[in-house]
Amino acid sequence: MNLHKRRLLTLAGSATLVASAALVGCGKKEEAPAPASTPSAPASAAAAKPEPLKIAFAYVGPVGDGGWTFAHDNARKALEKEFGDKIVTTFVEKVPESADAERVLRDMVGQGNKLIFGTTFGYMEPMLKVAADSAGVRFEHATGYKTADNMRTYDSRTYEGAYMAGVIAGSMTKSNTLGVVGSIPIPEVIRNINSFTLGAQSVNPKIKTKVVWVNEWFNPPKETEAATTLINGGADILMQNTDSSAVLKTAEEKGKRAFGWDSDMTAYGPKAHLGSAVINWAPYYIKATKDALDGTWSTGKAWWGVKEGAIDMVSIASDVPAEVQDKVAKIKAGLKDGSFAIWTGPIVDNTGKEVLKKGEVADDAFLGGIKFYVKGVEGTVPGNK
Repeated sequence: MNLHKRRLLTLAGSATLVASAALVGCGKKEEAPAPASTPSAPASAAAAKPEPLKIAFAYVGPVGDGGWTFAHDNARKALEKEFGDKIVTTFVEKVPESADAERVLRDMVGQGNKLIFGTTFGYMEPMLKVAADSAGVRFEHATGYKTADNMRTYDSRTYEGAYMAGVIAGSMTKSNTLGVVGSIPIPEVIRNINSFTLGAQSVNPKIKTKVVWVNEWFNPPKETEAATTLINGGADILMQNTDSSAVLKTAEEKGKRAFGWDSDMTAYGPKAHLGSAVINWAPYYIKATKDALDGTWSTGKAWWGVKEGAIDMVSIASDVPAEVQDKVAKIKAGLKDGSFAIWTGPIVDNTGKEVLKKGEVADDAFLGGIKFYVKGVEGTVPGNK
């Protein structure tokens, strides 16, 4: 069963579509030199300066969500700083995963954008349709798996950040019960829950993890309710795979601990905050833009993590013991140089079935299709019998 990766709380409606046209910038042309036959034209008239590359971003959430979309927009700003007047960037936020997405993307093409980033799984089919009609435009689709001659995919290894969060959580918990607020039960999210648990169990074999699903990516009230349920169920440290800061805020209010997700969320719950598993989209966005400017852009798939500077654990709380922080640093170094792999057997699921043999290292095909909970995660994956 195919599930959209990211769903918005409310549809943006027609206002989003109007905004798409209003937000697209345009470059300023310099006057062309006079024809050579004109007596007043200098013999060595300078060539006109190339127009900037126009780049557009379609965001599924609000830029102020403090998490997923906020991280993408920070990377957009990094692009502007990197390339200056060589580019012009614009964005449309709150673009729903529906027919509206296709209309917004077509509008971006119509406004002259030559590089377009779609930042959620649900844009995959609309982007493919628009790409087929827009041969001169390059499309970049976040978290998808379908490509075309002028459309490629990119993603981040968020499970690496989840594992490092787990190491901290397993070291700091007093109840040995962790909680995760899950968004939508697709392999990406299940993989993060499992990696969080594996990280915690690597330092504390007694760990068990409870999960509450909200079936949305951005719904602060539901996220708050789920976090409260987990705390009432005995979890003293929380992680989420949702887009707002509601889980951290709830932990702060109830005297528990939690992690930031996608962006540094320290400010939303400074007493509760143990660290933030962040995504840095800037390295990939800079590469993609350079490819477009240089004329070297080609289709393909990218999945970047700690090694490429796309994933990190930041702002670790001062009360986390030095030896735990050192362990996280060593894991980070191992992920960077390839000497450490999170998914290395033996690993069993929570029914006792072996999913990775001793010494076996999961490849990307395995990681991309995870639909089970590892040992220690309570319950069953929604949809699994």
